[in-house]
Amino acid sequence: MIILNVLIEHAAYAINRPFSYVYEGEMSPKVGERVQVSFHNSQVVGYIIGIEETNKSKEEYEEELGYQILVADKLLDSEPILTEELRIVANEVSKYYLSPLISVYQAMLPPSLKPTSSAIKKAQIAYEKYLRVINEDESNLTPKQIELLRLIKGSSEVKKNEIKSISILNKLIANKNVEEYKVEKRRYSFNDIKEFKELTLTYEQQKVKDEFLNTNDNVYLLEGVTGSGKTEVYISIVKEIVASGKTALILVPEINLTPVMMQRFYHLFKEKVAILHSELTSGEKYDEYRKILHREIQVVIGTRSAVFAPLDNLGIIILDEEHVESYKQDNAPCYHAKDVAIMRAKHFENCKVLLGSATPTLESEARALKGVYHHLRLLKRINERELPETEIINLQDYRNIDYLSSIFSKKLRAAIKETLDKKEQVVLLLNRRGYSTSVLCRECGHVIKCPECDIPLVYHSFDKMLKCHNCGHVETQIHQCPECGSKYLSRIGFGSEKVEDEIRKLFPTASVLRLDSDVGKVKNNIASTLKAFSNHEADILIGTQMIAKGHDFPDVTLVGLVLADLGLTLPSARSSERTFQLITQAIGRAGRGAKKGRAIIQTYMPTHYSITYGAKQDYMGFYKEEMRIRKLQQNPPYTFASTLTLTSKNEDLVNQMAFTTLDLVLREGEGNIIGVGPSSPYVKKDSLGYRRICMFKYKDQDKFKEIMQNIINILSKKAGISIKIDIDALDI
Repeated sequence: MIILNVLIEHAAYAINRPFSYVYEGEMSPKVGERVQVSFHNSQVVGYIIGIEETNKSKEEYEEELGYQILVADKLLDSEPILTEELRIVANEVSKYYLSPLISVYQAMLPPSLKPTSSAIKKAQIAYEKYLRVINEDESNLTPKQIELLRLIKGSSEVKKNEIKSISILNKLIANKNVEEYKVEKRRYSFNDIKEFKELTLTYEQQKVKDEFLNTNDNVYLLEGVTGSGKTEVYISIVKEIVASGKTALILVPEINLTPVMMQRFYHLFKEKVAILHSELTSGEKYDEYRKILHREIQVVIGTRSAVFAPLDNLGIIILDEEHVESYKQDNAPCYHAKDVAIMRAKHFENCKVLLGSATPTLESEARALKGVYHHLRLLKRINERELPETEIINLQDYRNIDYLSSIFSKKLRAAIKETLDKKEQVVLLLNRRGYSTSVLCRECGHVIKCPECDIPLVYHSFDKMLKCHNCGHVETQIHQCPECGSKYLSRIGFGSEKVEDEIRKLFPTASVLRLDSDVGKVKNNIASTLKAFSNHEADILIGTQMIAKGHDFPDVTLVGLVLADLGLTLPSARSSERTFQLITQAIGRAGRGAKKGRAIIQTYMPTHYSITYGAKQDYMGFYKEEMRIRKLQQNPPYTFASTLTLTSKNEDLVNQMAFTTLDLVLREGEGNIIGVGPSSPYVKKDSLGYRRICMFKYKDQDKFKEIMQNIINILSKKAGISIKIDIDALDI
């Protein structure tokens, strides 16, 4: 008798253990396959993590266990859907991030292969039907049938759907002259392949490449100023790695950066490149994943979840723009792609991790300066081009603003006009989408809020909707206050849509494009917008932070940061670092071609160090000042920081449990853990209930996780409370 040890699809701490099922099917089960089973009187999907064989009968086995054991319904896979290496990594991720193991498997796999019931309905293998001749005997065939037979025989490939005369074809099939055969269909194709002139590395780039290839460290930090040619270094290194017979994994933080990387690597490796990101359809992800699993691929490019791509014989994992926070997942398992990459690299001989950024996270920089990471530097732009000339505009000074615009200063408007007159391009950044940030009743002061999250709804002009940027709730535009009935409603604040509207009024002859996550909701919109701007089909590109990273527009000579201090108003220990990074990256989009660049920073906080150092592109100046503050506050990288979020429909219960939990952790920590809270987050309520957060700072990771495991054991048995643990939290 075969016993399967199965993880059930529900990612709950209370059932984070395998359940036993008898298997009586004909197919031979393997660890790493999915199985359909009955659990609590419902059909669910499980993941096999162990197989036992016993000579006992089912009745004898049940008597030994002391309870009844169910029979598994059926296997869903004919082969393991994860490699053995990735199953080991899944255990490491689960242990490090204190997440249910099944949640890690679900994060690793594309929609069609996830161990969830919903995966069964997702796209599976698609086939194309082809025709081939199996009998050339033309006797008893009509002239039309002979004609089609010879056509199929004389062609290398004939798809069934290309044949117009179906009745004639059916006669040939019935007569056994022709047969159908199926070939697996690939639903994703990348057709925008450009010819790239292979560039010779500069002396500085070659030095970095040689140092990377000829040393034996595990993790490298490539710190290079914007425009220094980090991508060229990546490409040159990957060519060497692949030529040695190994594979390469390249991660980018945003979907919109993927097409650029794809063009470069497709040009070099053709069909040996696979892509994985959230904009692909379920079927496309399924096909790409299976190509990788079947070892047809040498290079994988993708966003965060591509860190789990089932590549064999890995030689390098690259994280481009390693500082970007989208590499951290904000729901369980709350993994960071950088940490998972380092975990994975340890399982392959001579596999290295390369982190690249102009503005590395403070944690990465600190590790590089201490020698934990091997520090590589590119200090000069390609061809030693100058960094953009930058100016800070104080929006508090009334002399900088006039009646023509409340958004654009006189200086920025003049710079835009001058740039357009020279037939050059402009990039304008405001890291906030929508038209107005809230809608307010002027009679009673009521602000229109999300019924689930209790935060202001943002007005979007392109579809005239009110939207919650947290949960996605939408409402149609309202014309009177729901509280007092007044028609006097005001739209407060501004986002990228309003910036676009203002620019079109100020510069009516300019061609304008906008790029934010609203535009990106339609497939391929991001790539087509970037391509149009790159081809100079527009004069001005307006967008959120997604336009600040990695793009190379040679004709952009002016970058304007419409409101640079926006992020400094957020209650986070990382707000200064995020602001500095955004400013530095945005400024770096200007002057990447032959013409000198210019940047204008508008702000209400012109003397804040994140803005002054960002304007000068002075990373080390900012690093020293920010590290001084972090040390005083005992924030990372001087400590580790994690958060525990408790949620309940009962507000009194969640408050009580939050205080009880905080006290328990601090007592167990014996003075070695700093606790902050419990506090209400900005989104204090959502569809699951009321939320409270406890934050912890500590230096002994093992001790903290031991305490948190005890907390999990207690809270997972408490009715009406759900928990989320974020190890190495970014929002602190």
